Amino acid sequence: MSESSPKKKNPKGRRNGLVIIHTGNGKGKTTAAIGTAFRAVGVGFKVKMIQFIKGSWDYGELHSAEKLGFEIVPMGEGFTWETKDRERDIAVAARTWETCREAIEKNQHDLLIFDEINNATSYGYLDIKLVLDALKKKPPEMHIILTGRDAHPDLVALADLVTEMREIKHPFYRGIYAQRGIEY
Repeated sequence: MSESSPKKKNPKGRRNGLVIIHTGNGKGKTTAAIGTAFRAVGVGFKVKMIQFIKGSWDYGELHSAEKLGFEIVPMGEGFTWETKDRERDIAVAARTWETCREAIEKNQHDLLIFDEINNATSYGYLDIKLVLDALKKKPPEMHIILTGRDAHPDLVALADLVTEMREIKHPFYRGIYAQRGIEY
């Protein structure tokens, strides 16, 4: 690109914002969302990912996002279906959702990614009605990606694009655990 031609951006108001879901039991939901973030940053979009499960520990996508110029906000504490403190997990999910809702309302990003939000709703940590209401009111040019297993049927119905990652084979079943640079 020559110095005389400015970097092209897709201006607000000239696109149809999509709600995209990456769900299923297979690996790759967050990775697919980050791939879209990578593409979006490349055309000048402002991107933010808010994570429901990953917390303050050190993992690869934090470093890459910083280098690529988009923000990742890890807010989780690693909650799972085998919780030791359900009320605390609900509080963490509520706090994380509040950050997501504010990001939608502030309309400062072209692409928002709510990583593992589907898990939070499927475990009952987050009221699906709150999420649906906010998505219905999102700015029309804003894209939002929702990741995580077990996407709620009402979210699937609302979404413009839904992809299900299906596990066929996984190294975990051969005793190979999550590895830095591959899973985190």
